[in-house]
Amino acid sequence: MKILISRFGKLGWWLSLVIALTPKMDADEVTMPAPAGDKTNSQVLATYKKMSLAELMDQEVTSVAKEPQSYAQAPAAINVITGDDIRRSGASSIPEALRLADNLEVAQQNSHDWNISARGFNANQGNKLLVLIDGRAVYTPLYGGVLWNMQDYLLEDIDRIEVISGPGGTLWGANAVNGVINITTKSAKDTQGLYLEAGGGTELQDFTGFRYGGMLASNVFFRVYGKYFDLNDEVFANGNDASDSARKGQGGFRIDAEPSLQNVFTVQGDLYAGHENLPTGDERIGGGNILGRWTHTFSDDSDTSLQAYYDRTHLSFPYGAPLGTLVDDLDTYDLDFQHRFSLGERNKIVWGLGYRFTHEVEGNAHQVLFLPPIQDHSLFSGFLQDEIKLHEKLFLTLGTKLEHNDFTGFEVEPSARLQWNLTSKQMIWAAVSRAVRTPSRFDRDLDIPTFLPPPLQTFQSGGTDFESETVIAYELGYRAQFGSKVSASISAFYNDYDHLRSLNPGPAANFFLPHVFANGLEGDTYGFELSTDYQILDWWRLHGGYDLLKENIHVKPGQTDLDNTLNETADPQQQFSIRSSMDLPFRTELDAAFRWVDIIHNNNGGTPGTVPSYGELDVRIGWHATKNLEISIVGQNLLHDQHPESGFPGPAQEQITRSVFGKIAWRF
Repeated sequence: MKILISRFGKLGWWLSLVIALTPKMDADEVTMPAPAGDKTNSQVLATYKKMSLAELMDQEVTSVAKEPQSYAQAPAAINVITGDDIRRSGASSIPEALRLADNLEVAQQNSHDWNISARGFNANQGNKLLVLIDGRAVYTPLYGGVLWNMQDYLLEDIDRIEVISGPGGTLWGANAVNGVINITTKSAKDTQGLYLEAGGGTELQDFTGFRYGGMLASNVFFRVYGKYFDLNDEVFANGNDASDSARKGQGGFRIDAEPSLQNVFTVQGDLYAGHENLPTGDERIGGGNILGRWTHTFSDDSDTSLQAYYDRTHLSFPYGAPLGTLVDDLDTYDLDFQHRFSLGERNKIVWGLGYRFTHEVEGNAHQVLFLPPIQDHSLFSGFLQDEIKLHEKLFLTLGTKLEHNDFTGFEVEPSARLQWNLTSKQMIWAAVSRAVRTPSRFDRDLDIPTFLPPPLQTFQSGGTDFESETVIAYELGYRAQFGSKVSASISAFYNDYDHLRSLNPGPAANFFLPHVFANGLEGDTYGFELSTDYQILDWWRLHGGYDLLKENIHVKPGQTDLDNTLNETADPQQQFSIRSSMDLPFRTELDAAFRWVDIIHNNNGGTPGTVPSYGELDVRIGWHATKNLEISIVGQNLLHDQHPESGFPGPAQEQITRSVFGKIAWRF
């Protein structure tokens, strides 16, 4: 123990505390799994039992059709990450948990920032992926994409994460171009009792979390939670600290009421604040949200839902001297209605209406401005989708979404999807879809001044006539369960893109100033995604995934791109992963995950660069000392002292280091 303390510092302290707190057990308690007790008491991990392959294939998903359907019969390229998958992975954040999805590209930028996308375009904010948390969209209209350092939750209370690769615009709207991530948390009814966690280590230096769930009445359940973490600095290539440590706290609540069998009411909210170091200065983040939802059920195949939420985010981002600090405050108000019903025996219809209003205020930096500094936007939307039963085993789904935004007016996002159930355990599907990415303020309103007299007063600006980027996507997939031990899913795709973002030079008479964003690129991508599970033994399961992505982006005839078509893509051509989960004697779990990521090509002002390919290994050892006490040690990025996952090569490129931490979790 003294060696551990001297080598890992705080991690050794936590391990000492673990040993001191672990109760003595008799031989029977050590060798045999004890009953889990009341499952509503955090479900006590269901006696540490994994889902069988049949249960995995039968689990419900809602993101594909906006109605419950089994994963095996969902006609889309979808990965489902369960709460138990997250626990056993040792993930400490939502981006780390998303590494479990084979159909995503996940690259860590620094201690607290991530690039995440599906089917390419994982540059900067990954602006072609839509993310929802309990139905609340977290896409930012400032840059486009998701600010992952703002998205957090107590991972113990996440029920599942559904990850769809491929367009989802028909149901979910603009910006669901290459995929949708739908994070669903557990109901308050399923999180009764007390949960506590604490730990620390080398990179994840300290973290604590709690949740308490109870009853306000016989049919009204609640929970409250809080968490805090402290992240250490990552490093530069020469091993020096990158000065990017971070600290963040978050808390929230959820109330679920079931006054009758037909009605369910949910109210939930979160508050958070954080402090993040950057080489350019001190970044501050904060915000909060509150959401309410009413679901009324008419029958097994008919229901309505009405949801409203308010979301506020605050970002203070330092660009460093002399650029200054950009302050962004965003208020979002959203109202959404949905109705699902059957029309006869052959048609299942779902339709809905939505309205979103955003109020954004910029405290502009000295040399990074968004003009006008105050911007109000309204988004109106409506969608209709019909699943038509052509035959007992053949289904055709047709639908479209119509949206109106203040930048480009009306946008239409139709889709057609065919599903053929070969057997009860085999299914083939095909789809054709159109989706759009609407302009962000970065595309339209950016202004970087030169402080020179006109007409040279601007170095770079947004394009006032910047259009929506579009894709026509063609997909073909197959999913099957082979016996009780093997299941597999494969999907192939071809995406045809138009109006992609380019950076055009200004007139030669103005020394090619200003550089302006335009829609000067087009191209296509294609590839396939493979995912498989193999239950080797009752106590040992393997999961494997492989992705192939080919990209062909080029400049349109008569157009110019100063970034040489490299600025929108930063993607590996191939990815491979394999995970092993073992339930060993003495209530011990051993989980290991290996991933290999191909070379990533990127650029800096049109100059090509690369992130070398790498392979990494994460390992978790967990021990259920009692039915309520779990102790684990997690090692991440174990194969290298440090390695880059994103960024342009050079002295300022940050690298991700090997890390180890310990964790104690109590459930009462």
